[in-house]
Amino acid sequence: MVYWLRPKPERPEGRVLEPAAFSELEGWSKDDHAAVLDAFVRSCAQWARAPEARPLLPGSSMGAPKDWRAACHEAGKLAAATDGEAGGASGKNDRARTFFETRFEPFAVLNNDQENGLFTAYFQIEIAGARSPRGPLSVPLYARPVDLVQVNLGLFRDEFTGRSIAGRVKGGRLIPYPARAEIDEGALTGQGLEIAWVDNPVDAFFLHIQGSGRIKLTDGSVIAVGYDGSNGHAYTTLGGLMMERGLLPAGGASMQAIRQWIADNPEDGAALMAENARFIFFRRLDDGAPMGAQGVPLTPGRSLAVDRKYLPLGIPIWLETRAPGAADGAPAPFQRLMVAQDTGSAITGPVRGDIYWGTGPQAGSIAGRMKYPGRYFVLLPKPVAGRLRGG
Repeated sequence: MVYWLRPKPERPEGRVLEPAAFSELEGWSKDDHAAVLDAFVRSCAQWARAPEARPLLPGSSMGAPKDWRAACHEAGKLAAATDGEAGGASGKNDRARTFFETRFEPFAVLNNDQENGLFTAYFQIEIAGARSPRGPLSVPLYARPVDLVQVNLGLFRDEFTGRSIAGRVKGGRLIPYPARAEIDEGALTGQGLEIAWVDNPVDAFFLHIQGSGRIKLTDGSVIAVGYDGSNGHAYTTLGGLMMERGLLPAGGASMQAIRQWIADNPEDGAALMAENARFIFFRRLDDGAPMGAQGVPLTPGRSLAVDRKYLPLGIPIWLETRAPGAADGAPAPFQRLMVAQDTGSAITGPVRGDIYWGTGPQAGSIAGRMKYPGRYFVLLPKPVAGRLRGG
């Protein structure tokens, strides 16, 4: 497809949007487009609660809720239709694909002139725990402290959109909150913040990284927990540190490899984990479904974590990358329509994504090994796309 009018590319700190065509999206016609409708409708419901003229991303040209209203309404009707009403499952998928092709236009997202970025995955971890400390079950998971203050910097300046800081107020000043090492040494003891106790500090650490999980208690019941804030310190990637120090080979920093090294070197592993000063607080999830940063339940294989500095939450994204096979299977193409519904401290840059893979050992096996290059396209409503293309 040729566009005769192409405006100056939009560049919020290196992000470029280039008009594309659905024919350029590899695997587009083979996807199950109906499978993403429910996730998109949930994001639409969040936009409906926001001021209709407020941009989804300050300083960007991706529109406001009012620009998405018609598409959201139609998506809701399609999602609610039964297979019988839609002419069977294949008929519903055909209608969903037609909906996206007629209501939206794709734009390639570039980092300056680079179309490829890094794509990883995360999952809802399951670990053993108890309601009170007993024997090896002595590692606490904390609820959000009452004195933790989190500040959305985007409310103060548009250039800080998607960025935040956290701390606590002392003497009228916001000061840093205790780091991971201080909290592990008892900085929060005695405040009654413990949700549960788990038996393995490594499991607790990876629960912090994943942001949500399920705690299998000794009485057979399960507590689901989700992210409820952080201490505001910078996130340090263990895999990066370990490769820098020669503890793991280049490209070998999978979750499984990191866990094994720490298990083999418990004292050095504990010191290594303490170097990640960031600490996560949790809340109980009544329905067990992990919640994304947009405030909607995440959909396995369809929810994507992105950098909110460059992309607004809720928008459809066509992703082209690879994913590991089950067990140690070879990677295969992963080409799928997704919705940006989450974010994370390690997800930074214009072309960067983290796929929510679901719950359980198989999801963990795949998510822990996923680290591949790829590219993506945002799908924008035609009125918004027209403004971006200059008419």
